[in-house]
Amino acid sequence: MFSRAVRPAVKAGSAAVTRTAPPNAAGFATLREIEGRLKSIKNIEKITNTMKIVASTRLTRAQKAMSESRAYGQTSNTVFENAETKPLEGKKTLYVVASSDKGLCGGIHSGLSKATRRLIEAAPDSDVVILGEKAKAQLSRAYPNSIIMSFANVGKDIPTFTEAQAIADQIALLPTDYASVKIVYNKFLNAQSYEPTVIEAFSEEAITQSANISAFEVDDEALANLREYALANNLYWALAEGHACEISARRNAMENASKNAGEMIQKFQILYNRQRQAAITNELVEIITGATASAEM
Repeated sequence: MFSRAVRPAVKAGSAAVTRTAPPNAAGFATLREIEGRLKSIKNIEKITNTMKIVASTRLTRAQKAMSESRAYGQTSNTVFENAETKPLEGKKTLYVVASSDKGLCGGIHSGLSKATRRLIEAAPDSDVVILGEKAKAQLSRAYPNSIIMSFANVGKDIPTFTEAQAIADQIALLPTDYASVKIVYNKFLNAQSYEPTVIEAFSEEAITQSANISAFEVDDEALANLREYALANNLYWALAEGHACEISARRNAMENASKNAGEMIQKFQILYNRQRQAAITNELVEIITGATASAEM
């Protein structure tokens, strides 16, 4: 038991400890929380950095495939430009949206879907074929009745002409006689930008009625094969170019995510250091207060 002379000093020391204890306890809880957040953000930064490196590695191959497909597609379309081929009037148009199944690549799919919506609004009676689940998920909510066919498992790797030919064969089996098939895809401008673009694949009847098709001396029996080849060629071009845009957009998105994670790590590290310094200061205040109270007893 303390004497009555000592009790006021003990009460003062106890009061001081009581006043500083809650901020100290809260500081330790905040430190644990901040430390957990720092760990999570650092793990996210590692993942985004890895995805950026993978996308940068794949981009070179994707751009090479894009250049090859573009050369074939442009050469094929030059034939129809010189023949002055035009879509027929009074018939429906088929839009083929060249998307993919993968995300984490910015707004590349939403931009393509918005461009497709504008085209459908201009021609409400048109039909839509979608390549990839991303564009299908966005367009099926607004135009469920316009989508007549869709393809999944698109964009997993660099597109090939065989894949484009298989899709073209399924489109050729559609019962409707379309005036033209318009392929909506993302055109690669540079490593930082892209834009939705439309390339056209004409029907066999439109090719037959071209003003200058006779200059190429194409047999009537070969017109059907020419039409299917041009459709497959344009699909291959659209898929390859859209794949390059997707890889580039993913690399940029992961680079931005890594940069944002680095900034968050820096801010949380500063906050952690301040909270830790405050907790240490509170502990020192408690020790000094207790020592002072003990010395006065």
